[in-house]
Amino acid sequence: MSPKPKRWQIAPRVASAIIARFSNLPPLIVQVLYNRGITTPEQADAFLAPDALIGNPFQMRGMNDAVERLRRAMRAGESIAVYGDFDADGVTATALLVQVLRSLGAKVKPYIPHRVDEGYGLNLEALQQLKDDGVRVVITVDCGVRSLAEVAFATRIGLDMVITDHHAPTDQLPHAFAVIDPKQPQCQYPAKELSGVGVAFKLAQGLLRVNERVPLKNQTPVSEDALLDLVALGTVADLVPLTNENRALVKRGIARLRQSERPGIQALIRHAALKPETLDAGHIGFTLAPRLNAAGRLEHALRAYDLLTTIYPDEAEKLAQELEGTNRNRQNLTSELTLKARDAVAAFADAEPLLFVVDPSFLEGIVGLIASRLTEEFYRPSVAVHRGETESRGSARSISEFNIVGALDECRDLLIRHGGHAMAAGFTVRNENLSALETRLRAIAARELLLAELAPTLAVDAEASLSEMNWALHKALEQLAPFGYGNREPIFVSRNVVAREARVVGTEHLKLILSDAQITWDAIAFRQGSWLGKLPPRIDVAYQLDARTWNGETRLQLNVKDIKPTDDG
Repeated sequence: MSPKPKRWQIAPRVASAIIARFSNLPPLIVQVLYNRGITTPEQADAFLAPDALIGNPFQMRGMNDAVERLRRAMRAGESIAVYGDFDADGVTATALLVQVLRSLGAKVKPYIPHRVDEGYGLNLEALQQLKDDGVRVVITVDCGVRSLAEVAFATRIGLDMVITDHHAPTDQLPHAFAVIDPKQPQCQYPAKELSGVGVAFKLAQGLLRVNERVPLKNQTPVSEDALLDLVALGTVADLVPLTNENRALVKRGIARLRQSERPGIQALIRHAALKPETLDAGHIGFTLAPRLNAAGRLEHALRAYDLLTTIYPDEAEKLAQELEGTNRNRQNLTSELTLKARDAVAAFADAEPLLFVVDPSFLEGIVGLIASRLTEEFYRPSVAVHRGETESRGSARSISEFNIVGALDECRDLLIRHGGHAMAAGFTVRNENLSALETRLRAIAARELLLAELAPTLAVDAEASLSEMNWALHKALEQLAPFGYGNREPIFVSRNVVAREARVVGTEHLKLILSDAQITWDAIAFRQGSWLGKLPPRIDVAYQLDARTWNGETRLQLNVKDIKPTDDG
């Protein structure tokens, strides 16, 4: 399929007075920083060395109460459960808190629900079982802040609930012993966009720092730094903005990942054919996280948890190999079911403000991926739903112009439960309400997108000549990493370029040799093979400057994101 045409939004040129403030930086780097709101050397220093942005955990509302209750449980030998979600964010958060609590001498067990049998978040049967098993305190990670009825039930049966979550609460907080969520009202913590594992890390920091002053008996505390590999995995996987504290945590976490001592992470990297020393946020998001998520999508997320927490290399090897096979199965199912969904919407997709597809064959663990693929291709908010016998579960993915969880909030009277973010959400609905839900979501999208031009926008940092691309610029750009959602990798545009050679590699990628009047570059345009034989004599190209290694030799190349005929606008 051909990629949808993109609108190029080229950033305004930075003023020469601002460039003069940064005499030690190339002008293109100053432009990139300016595009991210950085206009002074002091701001640049904080961005390039962000450790100072990691805040004091006790600024978080609920932290003191949570730490006090957990230390009391540890002193009394009470059983604690860490109740997580089944995605990579939830699994890493669960592994992190269990590790910390065990290192402090706690009696602790993990609990991760089954996606199909139990669904997202807290459920009454699991809470009752934990109580029957002798658990006294339950810590939620990456869930719980919207589970008002479930937390009320847990409290009634004698469980003390400590909620750690990063989702936006409803207009009422759960009646828990403590709630730690930077998005809750009256929480003064500045980093509002932490991931689930990021919030869990803040609780871990609180526990470890109090323990430094007043140690508990019979414990060997883990260090904060030893947890950052898990923080990086979960934070990048959950697509929270890589800015401020998130960026600082991921930057340090990637350094830890590259030398992780966890046998499971070592095996995961090895089976993914990655080199630890070159690991970056892109490898986490596109290679490692999908393998961790595959367990929860098709089987049980406890396999991913076991991989992250095992201390035995042989077990790690076996689990990593199993996850590799599960991920391949997930890829095949995603392709097959996405094609089915695409066939259902393709005829009218460009005329609709929102795409909504329902099918009993759409696996619950795959619906989010189906919705994501539809949104990527058609640039529409997309909802994919697994239709069950009496209830259906769906996932939604959105575009920057439309807040999907806000739309679901407007439909709460039709839903059993729902939650998520502006760009991604999930829900459970009774089948008799499915049609009404589709109708209302379409109406909300039509209202909100009435004046929007629904075409993907490519944010371009600067126009530059091909001759301005070099190793010095690449080295400077690397200082802006880690790249990801909220801190995208810089994109440049070069105009009036000639494609000296073009050929298709793989099934749909275009290999190019590009040149202007001064220099020639190797380039790759992923999923743009449809241009073969159609390239005009002169083109404008939008690209990222990448380094790639072939046969032990590292070379620069242009990663082409879009192509337009010159003078096409």
